[in-house]
Amino acid sequence: MKRITAIIEKASDGGYGIYAEGNLPLFSSGLTEDEAREEFETLVREQAEFMKERQGEYPDWYSDDVQVDYRYDMSGFFLAFPFINVSEFAKSLDINPSLMRKYKSGIAKAGERQKDLIQRKFDDIVTRLSAVRF
Repeated sequence: MKRITAIIEKASDGGYGIYAEGNLPLFSSGLTEDEAREEFETLVREQAEFMKERQGEYPDWYSDDVQVDYRYDMSGFFLAFPFINVSEFAKSLDINPSLMRKYKSGIAKAGERQKDLIQRKFDDIVTRLSAVRF
């Protein structure tokens, strides 16, 4: 099974943009996340068919059972989950709230080490939340 990692981000029009990691020629957008995902998955098939017509074979990143793994960048995360307060989230992760607001707006991009730190601390929050029962 082939896998494509797709990054969900906030588009300039306020909707969602999705692009494939690496040098894959795949990008979609939509007013909603579902719309952008649907367009992306359609684009994967259409782009693979187009490349087959041009080159005589499917691209190496494509198979009939290709799996798309979606990930959020910071701007896409806060757009998808607007009920999360950016400043309080940053404080819970021991990150400067001003810097987190820059990540949210796309003014700044977190480096790999910073993303790893945010992911580990976020995973801890998810683990704690998954234990909550009402």
